[in-house]
Order: sequence, then structure tokens, then C-alpha cells
Amino acid sequence: MYAIIATGGKQYKVAEGDILSVEKLGVEAGEKVTFDNVLAVRDDSAMKVAGDVAGANVEATVIENGRAKKVIVYKYKRKTGYHKKNGHRQQYTKVQIDKINA
Repeated sequence: MYAIIATGGKQYKVAEGDILSVEKLGVEAGEKVTFDNVLAVRDDSAMKVAGDVAGANVEATVIENGRAKKVIVYKYKRKTGYHKKNGHRQQYTKVQIDKINA
């Protein structure tokens, strides 16, 4: 069984026991979090979408909060001497999927 959930402006395919990194949720490590925005659920018999999964949710446990590797942003315009270097580290929350309630 797996589900398609939406969080942080992205969609993820999750199954029980999966570990994934999502956009920062603002929840401390060890706490439980519930994803209510379930787009589809696939079980042994069929795929359920839209109105069929209106009450479905996915329960997960927060493993850690962290920051991703640095991404270098370099802007450059030739012949003018203009260049600018910036770095960015995106914050994330790592969660483990516990249960899919469909």
C-alpha cells in the first residue's frame, strides 16, 4: 500500500516505513505529525483518488530537523566587472512514515 501526499508545495509517494525529507515543518524531533492532504491511495485492490480519500491521512514521526548542503548562486555579467556570489542552505525535516489511514 502506498499514498501520494502533498506538503511544502511538493508531492511525495510514501509507503509505511519510508524515510523522506520534506520542507521544514516546525516540529521537534520525536514528535508525531499527520499529513491530511492525501491525493491518492493505492491498496491491494484498487487506486482511490479525489473524493474517495477525503478522510484519509498519513501519520509520521519526525526524526530530525536539519539544513541541506550549500548551493552556490553565482551571478556574472561579462565586460562590466559585475559578479556576485551567494550561498543558500535549505531547511528540511526528516520524517518516517508510520501508518497510512485510508
